[in-house]
Amino acid sequence: MNKYIAFDLETPNRANNRMSAIGITVIEDGKIADSFFSLVDPETHFDYFNTQLTGISAITVQGAPNFAALWMQIEPIMSSGILVAHNAVFDMGVLKKCLHDYGITWKNNAKYICTVQAGRRLLPGMSHKLNVMCEHYGITLDHHQADSDSRACAEILLRYIKSGADVNSFIRTYKLTTE
Repeated sequence: MNKYIAFDLETPNRANNRMSAIGITVIEDGKIADSFFSLVDPETHFDYFNTQLTGISAITVQGAPNFAALWMQIEPIMSSGILVAHNAVFDMGVLKKCLHDYGITWKNNAKYICTVQAGRRLLPGMSHKLNVMCEHYGITLDHHQADSDSRACAEILLRYIKSGADVNSFIRTYKLTTE
């Protein structure tokens, strides 16, 4: 069985090129094995909409590490398995922009699974929004909180696995370099 790294990012504004929080939930041997959460100083402005949605503001992130400092801590976790996100193109895109903007070289490509895309195949005919999926599976969710969202994503992946789905057939490759 593979090791999966479910992660969720919150962003400070509509540019979606910085993160203000990250939640990571590690799945190993078919169960949740570890988790991590941090606020992130995005070193940019916050839009009213994002602050209302997430509860995170410039005041909230005071004293939090910026992405470069945080990356040194989370890179070993992020490198330890297949990345998983709900609407992965969004989270992978923000991660790519942060790596690029901070001049961090990680790897050219990352393997990932999108639980929305997998869900559309496994559970056709229903909405695959995170809150709807959590309601469907009876998963507790404090929506737009990165730690809760990453755990919910991990729980959804585990439900797919327990239903007999070959989730590895949903592995895709995301190009992280900009060249």
